[in-house]
Amino acid sequence: MPTIAALTMYPIKSCAGISLQTARVTEAGLSHAGIFDREWMVIDDVGQFLTQREHPKMALIRTSINRSKLVLYAPGIVPLEIPLAQPAAGTTRQVQVWDDTVLASDCGEASATWLSAILGIACSLVRFHPSARRFANPKWTGELAVPTLFSDGYPMLLISSASLEDLNLKLLAQGRSAVPMNRFRPNIVIDGVAAFEEDYAESLTIKKINEANNMGEIGQTICLKPVKPCPRCPIPAVDQTTAEVGPNPVDILQSYRANALLEGAVTFGMNTILTQGTGQYLSVGDEVELALAF
Repeated sequence: MPTIAALTMYPIKSCAGISLQTARVTEAGLSHAGIFDREWMVIDDVGQFLTQREHPKMALIRTSINRSKLVLYAPGIVPLEIPLAQPAAGTTRQVQVWDDTVLASDCGEASATWLSAILGIACSLVRFHPSARRFANPKWTGELAVPTLFSDGYPMLLISSASLEDLNLKLLAQGRSAVPMNRFRPNIVIDGVAAFEEDYAESLTIKKINEANNMGEIGQTICLKPVKPCPRCPIPAVDQTTAEVGPNPVDILQSYRANALLEGAVTFGMNTILTQGTGQYLSVGDEVELALAF
């Protein structure tokens, strides 16, 4: 039976993720220790979001959650601590993520100085404001109002291990090196399905056993729905450990993953929304019932 193989949350957009054994799942994406996926974002001096597409060194910025602080690490610099508590009043600004203008809280001069030293440009850190609202494209969500924070557009990205294995076999056949899953930055990885079977999934259902129920009856049910193939960009060329830019594995995908639904864009993985079970917990090893759309 298919299972969840990995869960990853990315507190800061386009920076390194945190591997989790268990994550709370919400309409806006994965959550852990009270913070959300892509809740923070790096911006330039005019409020435009920054990513590894133009700044691969962002891959070197790692995070951890230490009680009441988000701690940022990077080579050659003292770690930076960001309080998790939202200030009652603070500096806010309008920032740009793709076509959306979003209200954000400025994280202050210390974080701006720290990030600017790493990336070599004037930049700063912002946090999604509690009153801000941003939604996935209803064209793909079936007209559902699906919230998201600073993701590229959808609350979760799902990929199967078999899809990566298929790509790596083709890379190796051409004398190139295999790539790890972190090049594609998914939130959820599943095992036990055929390569690219996630493309055709109508839903994924995870039924959680209520351990307090000695009858072994089903407790909570979580339902995920893949809604849009994920078009790929230059980021998979970035080594997420060294930030070095090499050959892009998307080049291989171009030969067999051009998607007519997206005007021929190369796709890998599925943008996914939650349709049932908000506030429940996903865990590595959970069994998944996958229903196909045909």
